[in-house]
Amino acid sequence: MTTPPPVAPLPLWEQVIATAAGICQCSGACGNRHAKSGGRCDAENGQYAAKHHGPVRLLVAPADPAQLAMPAHQAARLPAAALAAWCPDCHHGAQTRALRAARATTRAALEAASDALF
Repeated sequence: MTTPPPVAPLPLWEQVIATAAGICQCSGACGNRHAKSGGRCDAENGQYAAKHHGPVRLLVAPADPAQLAMPAHQAARLPAAALAAWCPDCHHGAQTRALRAARATTRAALEAASDALF
């Protein structure tokens, strides 16, 4: 089963999905080791991931998990080589981890700056 094409033409999305062969490119950044599938997520665009879920719709987002914390308007400017295909579950997990790491870095920098004041 294939998913219907997007309503509007999205050549960048199509290019990234074709490069990924229609399969999620997560290799553990989401927190899941994907041990059953050899270290890479096996979610395929348009296929059912689980019995009670709808078909997987792959997302295109930064390939570097640390960049998942960047604002969407900055991520939209990335070239195709810096993007990867993500299933929604892996994208959510990797983005959550990236945002936590970014917050911790910001918090540590603010604490260091406030210590310098006193």
